[in-house]
Amino acid sequence: MNNAGRRQQIFSSLSTAEDTEEAAYALAADLRANLGPNPDLAFLFLTPDHLERTAAAAAILQEEIGMRHLLGCVSQGVIGGDRELERGPAISAWAAHLPGTQLDMFHATSAPDGGIDPDGVPDLSGAELAFMLADPFAFPADGLLQLLNDEHPGVPIVGGLATGAGRPETQALILDDDVKHEGAVGVALRNVTVAVAVSQGCAPIGREAVITDAESNLIKELAGERALDRLQDEFGSLNEREQKLASQGILAGLVIDENKPDYERGDFLMRGVLGVDQDSGSIAVGETVRIGQTIRFHVRDAMTASDDLEAVISQITQDGRAVSGAVLFTCNGRGRNMFGVPDHDAGAISGALAVDALAGMFCGGEIGPVGSKNFLHGFTATTAIFLEPTA
Repeated sequence: MNNAGRRQQIFSSLSTAEDTEEAAYALAADLRANLGPNPDLAFLFLTPDHLERTAAAAAILQEEIGMRHLLGCVSQGVIGGDRELERGPAISAWAAHLPGTQLDMFHATSAPDGGIDPDGVPDLSGAELAFMLADPFAFPADGLLQLLNDEHPGVPIVGGLATGAGRPETQALILDDDVKHEGAVGVALRNVTVAVAVSQGCAPIGREAVITDAESNLIKELAGERALDRLQDEFGSLNEREQKLASQGILAGLVIDENKPDYERGDFLMRGVLGVDQDSGSIAVGETVRIGQTIRFHVRDAMTASDDLEAVISQITQDGRAVSGAVLFTCNGRGRNMFGVPDHDAGAISGALAVDALAGMFCGGEIGPVGSKNFLHGFTATTAIFLEPTA
């Protein structure tokens, strides 16, 4: 189909049918009826109940609506519209007519030495956005992100780790008419209007401090005192509610851009506190740190997560730009686990954007930008929002 002169159109559909083929045919019929044939790009997200029939589902979608490109995976749960299916059989599909958009698909794999095979590294030059879905068990997704940050700074990458059936060698990564079982698959988009919202959902506690002694991922001193002593002082100053949250786990918020005069929400990269050494007073965190870096401790907080998600979405929609659709990657530690109610992130985002064309998945790690660099996150919701092009 010739896309010349056509406007951007996006539609999503969700099926909870237990039979994979039945679900796929229903999704394809819904997409074709509401969007028409031959979309430029489609996403397909499946729960582990459909793992063995992933290729069949992808083939049915291709046969019935004939998309130019298809990307997807099997993960712990899926998202469709304002619903989040965290357990049980479900398939979510999303398709878009994107006139004039250039789409470059890629598949990156590991090298024999455990690094990344350079043949699979995508060229992101001039891209507005890239999506990436990766195997969490045998592929160095962090390494690929670092490589792409160095080679193509400022290009946002959105996606997540596809947990498959939750154990090694049970992955299914969909790339056009093929299903891959390792590595990372993705697509780079050029000539498209898209915005990215990253909501980390953590509340700061205590005060900012500069790392004055460190080695690898060990913080030895903060502002000249033992790091553990500083953390204990911060904990002692918290109110009862904050102490309860901190007892469930503390995160180290590491400042990304030290050149900013003040650090606000979204300026910190969250990494878990992995352990402490009582004798040395060191704190181990899930990231390499350096002397001179600023840190502030945080806790996971459902109330803050809700407020933060609303804030980052409102920043994108405040100019009144019409939204065509969105793709959401949220942590499998969010959902009911964090908020105590179903459909939190999907409902909040679809409501704020006033759009039904939303699809996505629950991840074992979410990919999204902080500042000008892309990172692998935890307990985060990252959303790619497709905006109507200006006339």
